Amino acid sequence: MSEASRLDEMVEFAENPEPRCPCVLLLDTSSSMRGTPIAALNGGLRAFRDDLMQDALALQRIEVAVVTFDSNVQLIQDFVTVDQFDPPILTAQGYTHMGAAIHQALDMVQARKEQYRTNGVAYYRPWVFMMTDGEPQDEPNDVVEQAAQRLKADEAQKRVAFFAVGVEKANMARLATLSERTPIKLKGLNFVDMFVWLSASMQAVAQSQPDDQLALPPPEWGTV
Repeated sequence: MSEASRLDEMVEFAENPEPRCPCVLLLDTSSSMRGTPIAALNGGLRAFRDDLMQDALALQRIEVAVVTFDSNVQLIQDFVTVDQFDPPILTAQGYTHMGAAIHQALDMVQARKEQYRTNGVAYYRPWVFMMTDGEPQDEPNDVVEQAAQRLKADEAQKRVAFFAVGVEKANMARLATLSERTPIKLKGLNFVDMFVWLSASMQAVAQSQPDDQLALPPPEWGTV
């Protein structure tokens, strides 16, 4: 890290020393999401931001990052507090490099926690919230298996909370092999309700203490 970046980081945490909960939105933008699905996803992202903006504490404590995965894994938005989050307009193309995307999300969470510790900032268990309409595609199987093993180890050690949501023709059985938590099947393209639920869950986290055990609202937008 450059000296200027280090100084910016120190200023950021000095101006807002509140505990942080980082949330990585891990979003499938492969070609099967073209048309109505990607438009509905973009609308859901705006609803997520707008809902979180109503909670003053969440504005200070929740950090959002966006990573997309198709034939490439791209960091669209690094961690920012909600007031700085400008929902991107996503487009769809390519295959589904899901294993590589999970690795990137876990790398980002680990690095962000190091920054919190360096700056004396408390933090909640990070969230990774993945949405896909398919399954891992066009990438080596060992990449996917290593991602699943790493994810399960991180969850067992309470280093991350991982949520997988399957859309339309997503392979739910395959998603169930990636994590200990049962994946949720989205009802139709109800992205707005899904993201409003995520916002409510994040707000509940922000209102709690970092070590609290929370009961999340039921995901009425989907089925288990």
